[in-house]
Amino acid sequence: MRVLAIETSCDETAIALLSVTGGGAEGRAASRPPRIEVRESLVTSQIPIHREFGGVVPNLAKREHLRNLPLLYARLAQRLRAKGSRLAFDMITVTVGPGLEPALWTGINFAEALAARTGTPLVGANHLEGHLYSVLLPSPGAARATRAAAGGAKARKTAARRGGTPPQIAFPAIALIVSGGHTTLLRMDSLVDWKLLGETRDDAAGEAFDKAARLIGLPYPGGPEIERLARTGDPHMAEFPRPMIHEKNYDFSFSGLKTAVLYYVRDNPSAVATDAGRAGLAASFQAAAIDVLVTKTVRAARECGARAVVLCGGVASNKALRAALARGVRKAMGRECAFLVPSSSYNLDNAAMIGLAGYMAHLRGAHYPLRADGSLEV
Repeated sequence: MRVLAIETSCDETAIALLSVTGGGAEGRAASRPPRIEVRESLVTSQIPIHREFGGVVPNLAKREHLRNLPLLYARLAQRLRAKGSRLAFDMITVTVGPGLEPALWTGINFAEALAARTGTPLVGANHLEGHLYSVLLPSPGAARATRAAAGGAKARKTAARRGGTPPQIAFPAIALIVSGGHTTLLRMDSLVDWKLLGETRDDAAGEAFDKAARLIGLPYPGGPEIERLARTGDPHMAEFPRPMIHEKNYDFSFSGLKTAVLYYVRDNPSAVATDAGRAGLAASFQAAAIDVLVTKTVRAARECGARAVVLCGGVASNKALRAALARGVRKAMGRECAFLVPSSSYNLDNAAMIGLAGYMAHLRGAHYPLRADGSLEV
C-alpha cells in the first residue's frame, strides 16, 4: 500500500510517501512489523521564525503550514518525477493530535481537500503513536541496502552498514516517549496492545529543557543548546533535585526541577555570566533530568521482565540520554534486553512516522475523528 502522510502538529511541516505491506493486528501478526520503504520524507522547520519569541506561536505556525504544505506537496511530486515515478497513493494519513490545534487543522483541511480531489481514503493518525512506531522505520538508504544484500556476503555487510531492515521488537517491551509536550511510559505487549504506566504530571521533559535553557540565557529551541553546552560542563556544579525519582509509581514531574534552576540563577547571577558557568548549569540540569528518566524506565523494564526498551520522541535525539539509558538497560537487564532508538532522521517530528501510525491504526480498526484534538492520548 502506498501511503501519503501529512504532519503539522507543531512547528514542522512534513509530507512523506511510504510503501507499506504486511503487518497485522491480531495474534502473532501483532508482533511482526510491516515491511516499510520510505519513498520520500520532506520536512520544513519553522525554528528561525519562532526563535525570537522563545517558543512556538500557534498562529504563526498555522500561517507557515498554510504556506508550506502546497510547496512540499509539489516538491514531493517533482522528486518522484526525477526518479521516473509519479505521485500516486492508496491512502492518506494526517496527524489529528495531540499538538497545537490551529496547526493541526491546517494539515487536516489540506488532507481532506486532497482526499476529496483524488478519491483516496483518509485516516487520522495519533502523533504519539507515530513516535512509538518510528523505531520501525528503516534508516535512509536501508531499502537500497536491503535490495543489495541479495548479492552475497559482501553486499550483506554493506546493507548492515547502511542500516538494514528495521528491528523487530521483542515483547513485553517498555517504551519511553519523550518530547516537547509529552513524557510517557508504556508497557507494550504487541505492536497494537499497550498499557500506560505513567506520564508527566506537569511539564514534559522537552518543555523543561526549553524552559531551563531560557533561564540560562540560551536561544530556542533549548534542548539542543543544553546538550551542546553540557558536553563541557561540570554536572555537579549545582545539585538539582530529581523529582519523584524514588516514588513507586511511574509518573514524572519536571516543574520542580525547572524552578530549582530559576532559584539557582536568581541566587547566583554570576553563574550565567561565563561560558563555564552556563555549561555547568546545563550539565547539572541535564544530569538531573536524565537520572529521573533512566531510573524510572529501567525500573519498569526490570519489574515487567522486558525483552526490549524503546526510546523515542524528540528528546530521544539527546545523545547523553541515549547513552545513559542504554547503559542502564544493559546493567539491569543484560544483553537479553534490546535497547532500540529510531534512526536520527525520525526522532524529531516527521511525516514518515505518521504514515506508519495511520497504517497501523487502519490495520487494527482504530478510527480517530478527523478533527484537531490537542490533548489526544496514546
